[in-house]
Amino acid sequence: MRRPNLLLTGTPGVGKTTLGKELASRTGMAYINVGDLAKEGELYEGFDEEYDCPILDEDRVVDELEDKMSEGGVIVDYHGCEFFPERWFDIVFVLRTENSFLYDRLESRGYKGKKLQDNIQCEIFQTLYEEAMSSYREEIVHQLPSNTPEDLERNLDQIMQWIEQWMKDNN
Repeated sequence: MRRPNLLLTGTPGVGKTTLGKELASRTGMAYINVGDLAKEGELYEGFDEEYDCPILDEDRVVDELEDKMSEGGVIVDYHGCEFFPERWFDIVFVLRTENSFLYDRLESRGYKGKKLQDNIQCEIFQTLYEEAMSSYREEIVHQLPSNTPEDLERNLDQIMQWIEQWMKDNN
């Protein structure tokens, strides 16, 4: 039985990992956090001193994921999305968080200075939503609010319903 591939994207701190892990647990689908995958496989092409983080080798990430994605039933979690092949995803969810919540979440992760400000601005200017809209068919890109535990539950319910419908329509 074929299952859909989902992309969860959005600014760091919006709740992609929490949502992705819970979805995987409820659906039995594979969950891939691209940041963790890159760390485990050392899929980097350098280090960004300004942001104090490694630079992802996007080509190696795509190569690493290709076989798994073609099987279906994968939930991918990453803050960027333009480098993933369009054919991989049946639906894309961009999580959005109000700045007051996001600021506190990022600060508690140790983000400060330029890194903190740039991520807040990224959310204000809908940078990742715009990226998703220009990288995938508009009809598969959806924004979801991700501020409260109630939002998380609503998002889980909505995505579960979408998966069930997709499986009825495609099997």
